Amino acid sequence: MSMAGRSALHPNRGKITNWSGSLTFRPRYLERPRNEEELCAVVRAAARKGLKVRPVAARHSSSPIIATDDVAVSAEHFTGLIEHDTEERWATVGAGTSLEEAGRALREVGLATHNLGDVNVQTVTGAVSTCTHGSGRRLTNLATMLIGGRMVTADGDAIELEHTPDMLHAARGSMGTLGIFTQVKLRLLPRYRLRRREWCTTLRECIDRIEELSEGSRNFDLYWYPRSDRVKLRTLDPPGEGPESIPGARLVLDKEGWSDEVLSRQRVLRFDEMEYAMPIGRGMECFQEVRERIMERHRRTVGWRVLYRFVAADDAYLSTAHGRDTVTISLHQNNTLDFAGYFDDIEPIFRTHGGRPHWAKKHGLGAEELALLYPKWRAFQRVRRRMDPDGLFLSPPMERLLEGP
Repeated sequence: MSMAGRSALHPNRGKITNWSGSLTFRPRYLERPRNEEELCAVVRAAARKGLKVRPVAARHSSSPIIATDDVAVSAEHFTGLIEHDTEERWATVGAGTSLEEAGRALREVGLATHNLGDVNVQTVTGAVSTCTHGSGRRLTNLATMLIGGRMVTADGDAIELEHTPDMLHAARGSMGTLGIFTQVKLRLLPRYRLRRREWCTTLRECIDRIEELSEGSRNFDLYWYPRSDRVKLRTLDPPGEGPESIPGARLVLDKEGWSDEVLSRQRVLRFDEMEYAMPIGRGMECFQEVRERIMERHRRTVGWRVLYRFVAADDAYLSTAHGRDTVTISLHQNNTLDFAGYFDDIEPIFRTHGGRPHWAKKHGLGAEELALLYPKWRAFQRVRRRMDPDGLFLSPPMERLLEGP
């Protein structure tokens, strides 16, 4: 039976919970369309009923950008490698394909993403839509891979993503507010191998070398563990490159493999996270203030690490690295422990240093504060309102984020 002959919306009786367990919501409808035709019918039915629509992807977000009381849409049937050109270095994948699945599929045809974050359970579209990133002074976030694709818009039509600069700049980091992707076309690299090394040290031993170390490796980040006040450094380089030793540091892991195999690791421990991105020149000063505050007030109750990473500048309108080389500082708290007091106490420090919050992680900012942080805020809003003039994709949390009270 065609979608025209039956209801396009299916009542939902269960709760949806995010990856960490800190966010729970119960939408009236939960949709799992099998193709674009069904997704178009879902969007049109929601519009007729005056309901909001949100994509839920892999539910890895700590922030409520996936939450809705109305219609939640899963892209679980839009998966896999659709087409590719190894010579031209691009591929199109289904919107619901996880980063882990995409990495394997791309490797088999001789391609790879330029970077990955620490966790690869997100969908490709979720990563592109929230400016997920890894670490590397010359490496941009994953949103910059987006060069095309298909989406279902607010009027219920499936379209090719316009190849105009304003549309691409807006779509990278758009959080599902321009439409619901069914496919994404990505700019890629030839597949490549990396050597991952992890080094244990102390902050005192490495603090004066952070700039030098970050310049000397393709990927570099720093993990600080408040309970022990010790540090782990992570370097990833093409085989034969990068440091063979780091003064004052002990090598504890040395592993080589294809990029998608070694950039991310399986995470059994689940956590909530707050992350802010600040200009690279403010990064270490901000980190030192955060460390002092944690040691003074939160050391006994912090269950895990603080992560210090690098991201190269880009031109996506809502990228946290828009227009500036960036350092990100991430607070992690085990999902069995309270995070609110800890995160709330550190957030003002991030803001003092010009920080922009990661869209998919915990933060307390709304549209009024966010608009001041992004030079292209109005340009993004023009594209969004053109694509969705009635706010079909603006749930109350998204409205607070993008429109204000």
